[in-house]
Amino acid sequence: MARVCQVTGATPGFGHHVSHSHRRTKRRFDVNIQSKRYWVPSLGHQVTLTLSARGIKTVDQRGIEAVVAQLRSRGVRL
Repeated sequence: MARVCQVTGATPGFGHHVSHSHRRTKRRFDVNIQSKRYWVPSLGHQVTLTLSARGIKTVDQRGIEAVVAQLRSRGVRL
């Protein structure tokens, strides 16, 4: 599963591990992605979204209907 939130578009960040001797090696800061199922009354079935923790809060705040409408306008297939 790609580490991208379908609602917020959050993607991994990149940086360095810095050791005690200050040597730097590449590392990746992954987004907290979770699969979440929602019942969408307008569609008449459940949809599974890959969301970050911030994306889940956004769905709770705006409602699943508004979020699904936005995703469909962007061309995301549900």
